[in-house]
Amino acid sequence: MDRVCIVEDEKSLADLIALNLELEGYEVMVIPSGRKAIDMIPEMHQFDLIILDVMLPEVSGFEICKAIREKHTIPVLFLSAKGTTEDRVAGLKLGANDYLSKPFDLEELLLRVQNLINLNRKEKVSGVIIGNKKINFSTFEVDDLDFKTRLTISKKEKELLKLFIENEGKVISRDELLDKVWGKDQFPTSRTVDNYILALRKIFEPNPKEPIYFHSIRSVGYKFTNLTS
Repeated sequence: MDRVCIVEDEKSLADLIALNLELEGYEVMVIPSGRKAIDMIPEMHQFDLIILDVMLPEVSGFEICKAIREKHTIPVLFLSAKGTTEDRVAGLKLGANDYLSKPFDLEELLLRVQNLINLNRKEKVSGVIIGNKKINFSTFEVDDLDFKTRLTISKKEKELLKLFIENEGKVISRDELLDKVWGKDQFPTSRTVDNYILALRKIFEPNPKEPIYFHSIRSVGYKFTNLTS
């Protein structure tokens, strides 16, 4: 499930946006002030999109966007009552991906959210580097950038990798991995998932016995964290 963070001090508007995003299937978190948003920046890698009001108390949306860009590449969509060309240009120069003036059409907002998340998902899986390995999903090849060697991964390994990359930082259960990679018409077991994770660790982890990318979450499943990104 894609996660959206709304940074908005106007409660009624934040609640309206959150409700409609949840109805569209997104998981939503609302941050009501600029100061709290600044405090949350180290954890913002868990979101797929930030919807950011410009005119916030204590810390402006422009300052927050600048701070986000120092740490993350998450898409940022500005919302602002200030819709002049100068304001839009200022926001985009700070690294925002889109800018929507208030008042706005709710359907347009939802469409922009969907487009930004889809674009972010595509960018996540193109030319991905994990440690010293670079993945080419088109050719199923993984290049070792240090030793200049190359190996080929299987279709299931590729699909698992793409799913983990698209959901970086999120815990994915074994059941979800089985459903999304193997489908409901096949009947592998959770041990099948475990074996594939072991194979990915052998490819990408410096020490497969002490994984830093593919983490086991006891009694639940796995979480992928790319320290290279």
